[in-house]
Amino acid sequence: MKTLLINAHPDFTNHNHFSVQLQEKFVEKYREKFSDGELTVINLYEMNIPRIEADGLLAIWDKQRVGEMLSPVETVIAQQSAAFLAQFKEHHRIVISTPLHNFNITSRLKDYMDNILIARETFKYTESGSVGLMTDDYRLLLMQASGGIYTNNDRYTALDFAPNYLKEVFTNIMGFNQFDLVRAQGTNVLSADEVWETADLSLEEGFRHFYEE
Repeated sequence: MKTLLINAHPDFTNHNHFSVQLQEKFVEKYREKFSDGELTVINLYEMNIPRIEADGLLAIWDKQRVGEMLSPVETVIAQQSAAFLAQFKEHHRIVISTPLHNFNITSRLKDYMDNILIARETFKYTESGSVGLMTDDYRLLLMQASGGIYTNNDRYTALDFAPNYLKEVFTNIMGFNQFDLVRAQGTNVLSADEVWETADLSLEEGFRHFYEE
């Protein structure tokens, strides 16, 4: 099974982080189940990801829209962006391992999203609204660690932006067939044992559903 695992933690080499540990647990399960599977791991915070800036993607998109020639620097940026998109589309199983930062996805993950959420590539506009183009059994597994708990139906539940944003973008906009969420939550208020008591079960269930035929 060809899987793309995206690590969105700035401190991705620090194994003390719960999202990094979640990723390690996922990789172990993957290797056990798919001994000859193709698993590609990328760490967003060690990569040069094009951004929507006046002299970045924004300028490139404007020029491409009118057929204007790109500068040498813009050409390099456009090629980098196209490479991210091509890699993304080649994998029908996408896994994101990320912490929650200020109630949202990390900044580098947002930059990555800006390179794959491309009209006429992963979705298209129609008279009745946008339509997803990633409908050939593409699936997303989100593994998210958070200091707080967002499933207690309290004031924090309304702040559960990150998984809702990713779920809607991948399924509603791009047309992914499936979204699975694994949480390691309460890392600032619970003991590690308490966190993993539910997180391990969540990963077991999420992994099985993610890869089931």
